[in-house]
Amino acid sequence: MFGREKKSEKPQLPERSSTEDIAVAGLAPTTPADGSANAFSEGGKNYRNMGRGSTALVLITNQVGMGILSLPAQLQVLGIVPGVITIVGLGLLSTYTAYELLQFYRRYPHVVNVVDMAKVVGGTPLEIVVAIGMMIKLCLSCASATVTLSVAFNSISDHAMCTVGWIGISAIVCWLLCLPRQFKFVAHVGIPSTVSIFAAIMIVIISLGVADPKGVPPEGWEKEIKVVGNPTFREGLNSCLQICYAYAGNIGFVSYMAEMKDPSRDFVWGLAALQAFSIPLYLLVAIAIYCLSGQYVASPALGSAPQIPAKIAYGIVLPALFATGLVFGHTAVKFLYVVSMRALKSTHQMTDNSAKSWGVWVGSATAFWIVAFVIANAVPIFDSILSISSATFVAWFTFGISAVFWFFLNKGRYFSTPTKIALSVVNALIICQALFMNGAGLWTAITGLMEIFGGDGDIEGSFTCADNSIF
Repeated sequence: MFGREKKSEKPQLPERSSTEDIAVAGLAPTTPADGSANAFSEGGKNYRNMGRGSTALVLITNQVGMGILSLPAQLQVLGIVPGVITIVGLGLLSTYTAYELLQFYRRYPHVVNVVDMAKVVGGTPLEIVVAIGMMIKLCLSCASATVTLSVAFNSISDHAMCTVGWIGISAIVCWLLCLPRQFKFVAHVGIPSTVSIFAAIMIVIISLGVADPKGVPPEGWEKEIKVVGNPTFREGLNSCLQICYAYAGNIGFVSYMAEMKDPSRDFVWGLAALQAFSIPLYLLVAIAIYCLSGQYVASPALGSAPQIPAKIAYGIVLPALFATGLVFGHTAVKFLYVVSMRALKSTHQMTDNSAKSWGVWVGSATAFWIVAFVIANAVPIFDSILSISSATFVAWFTFGISAVFWFFLNKGRYFSTPTKIALSVVNALIICQALFMNGAGLWTAITGLMEIFGGDGDIEGSFTCADNSIF
């Protein structure tokens, strides 16, 4: 159904040497460069050690994070019915495009990230473009995590410190979390991360069930629930962008495949577990919090609760927010590390525990989080940075680029069978969707940010000390 390639088609060998093909820090091949075997080691350690359980935890940690906190407010804009359709539809679409990445990996098992995939498709020029885009996307994701953390800290402390300071503290903690070099480490934070965000959301839901949401006037209120909303073009598109952000995890999936014991089997199982968990959770959170908060729903959603429960919820959700920074930051640092070691002509030392390898790793992490800190202060508003991130690169790395890879894999066979014809149409529409979100979406996101900067509030621009939890 999904157009899996025939087994008779042999994978093409990479152009680089077998050592240089290992684009994940700490991986050294103990088998031929064609990727036919899955044994990797570092100083006797097996880096191909993620089984089904670890895979599911890493994928859930990678995807279920701060994006969920924007969903209830989007139902206020779109209405319950269109909002639910959008959440489910984009979830199913992201599942299909993730499976397309696995199809590519099966044909070219030497690839270990989307940048390697781009090199196979379009050579060095496309490799460079995708590499730059991936790093900017990861920077935006980590900047979004630090902005969300600053909102949490401002809410908990009643804005006891300048917002720039809270963003700085958040970036430093995330930097420390990114210092371990194995993705397996991410699996260890998967359970506490998932439990923390679920517990925080339940606190908000329970508190809204027994008390009015934050912002309700003393004289009382009449709840307004929109079954079908009536948003403007810009409002509707901006809401769709923020829903897309909840499915922004695809960019790291290929890197995780490189550390799975059996990617072809374990990734399918992990992907199914991820979406079976995340889509129902997204619907539950969005509908429950919106129906309880009505027109007073906030974004992030934890701010909808009364003041004391909101502070408790923000405190409990901190592990999940830090885990988001860890997952995306670790992916970026690992890529920077390998590029740096190649530039230093030291790929033979990537598996070492030497001062040089660790110095390059720590330097890569430091440079990355400095850039993320600057971006977070440039766009310190939760909704705005999520929308900008979705419009610029989530549209491509979650949806568009997978469709491009599908056309490459099926070159010359687009109309060979009715199934291929249908999939050709679907993937062409996915590319069109990515182009539309990229262009119109970026205009929508930036226009909204400029309105906040030019409004009557305290936030008048970047690097502000004002309280960003009020937006």
